[in-house]
Amino acid sequence: MGVTIADVAARAGVSKTTVSRVLNGRGEINEKTALKVREAISELGYVPSAGAVGLARGTTQMIGMLVPDVARAWSGIVQAVVETLETEGFGLRMLTWNRDEESLRRLGLQVAAKSFDGLLAAEPEGALEYITELHEAGLPVVLIDDRFQRPGLPYVATTDREGGEQAARHLLDIGRRRPLVVTGPEAFGCTRERLGGFVDVYAEAGIEIGRRSIICGDFEFDRCRSAVARVLADGLEFDSVFAHNDPSAAGVLAALHEAGLWVPQDVAVVGFDDVEMASYTYPALTTIRQPMREMGAAAARLLLDHVRGSPNAAPSCIIPTSLVIRGSTVQRNPN
Repeated sequence: MGVTIADVAARAGVSKTTVSRVLNGRGEINEKTALKVREAISELGYVPSAGAVGLARGTTQMIGMLVPDVARAWSGIVQAVVETLETEGFGLRMLTWNRDEESLRRLGLQVAAKSFDGLLAAEPEGALEYITELHEAGLPVVLIDDRFQRPGLPYVATTDREGGEQAARHLLDIGRRRPLVVTGPEAFGCTRERLGGFVDVYAEAGIEIGRRSIICGDFEFDRCRSAVARVLADGLEFDSVFAHNDPSAAGVLAALHEAGLWVPQDVAVVGFDDVEMASYTYPALTTIRQPMREMGAAAARLLLDHVRGSPNAAPSCIIPTSLVIRGSTVQRNPN
């Protein structure tokens, strides 16, 4: 059983009503008592529920944003969110999500302190139940999601399946009929969508992609580099690779280079995302552009509509992917 408000009250030596008042910022609570309650919350790892928090919303002109980490491809999304909010007179409070109880506790305390008027949540795997509870209790929430985990919440997403289809059609157009697919984590909805779209287009062309030609790379450079090296050592022949994100594609390029293969002459490579590094690999990476900045701006606008109670607020928004062709699939004419 999880830690309860009664456990916090017992640890702090106060009543449950006092704990609730501290969480909701209501009533006359002296600072010494409030500090004891906060210390008990920290020591016990208590995650305030939406009911305990209360969620009577004021206005702070601040928006919270929960991201899994700040090192991935979030810079474009975050920058677009900041720019959009600033034009509307709002600020941004960043919260990182490490998929643990401590992260949820920090989020709960920020909500309890009414630190923001609404929450943007980017791929909140493992936190959806709690975020849904907050939303149902009155906190405006918008997901920025590419994993197809949307439990009735407003969201902004992209077209992962269509992105897989675009990659397949491009490779078929340049005559590549023996593809290798390096997927993301199997549990992710975006992995299933990207793979499904890619496989279906090849099936329509009369080409079945067998199990040996689909390997997991977990969206990681080193994992993909090693996986492709093993495939090459096993003697599997392929003339192209569709990697499910750009770091994975960069790992593929490294493995091919180490094996003495030329890109795109021997093997064409397509990534997914179009992060900044895609332009700097050698050769530059053909990729499916996931519209990060557009998604960030759309999510911020959608959340502000819900925060303001606009009757015209859209429930959700989907922004399409697009193919960006560079040197990893099409050799450029030196002239």
